[in-house]
Amino acid sequence: LSYSFTGASIPLEAKTISIGYFSNEAALINPALSSTLTDALRDRFASQTRLDLVNSRGDLSIEGHITGYTASPTAIQGNDVAAQYRLTVTVKVIFVNNVDETQNFEQSFSRFEDYSSTLDLNVVQDNLVATITEALVDDIFNKAVVNW
Repeated sequence: LSYSFTGASIPLEAKTISIGYFSNEAALINPALSSTLTDALRDRFASQTRLDLVNSRGDLSIEGHITGYTASPTAIQGNDVAAQYRLTVTVKVIFVNNVDETQNFEQSFSRFEDYSSTLDLNVVQDNLVATITEALVDDIFNKAVVNW
């Protein structure tokens, strides 16, 4: 039996969660992304579940790494010039539910945001990464503990 006001479906036997640091293994590295993603995941589980965050061996466990961070053209206009670029972040996640192992999964999650080619990525990437991170955290949280 489980209950929640956030839509999370967590077995009552589960008391703790451990969320490992998401290392960055992408070819292109955003130095802040690992910390940003890891902290956002920990904050989400701390604020929206009754689980206690522990350093290791939680009843539920999330670990993973960033596998992709790419900026690529999406809308090509005349003279083969990109009018728009897309920043895409991909993470591989391993979720272990030690209370109900049928809930375990290993999956890649990917989210993107588009931006104008008139803007430099270095100028807009902090806002883009914040939006992408929030979407990735939603996806991971929903897959791990919201069983729609």
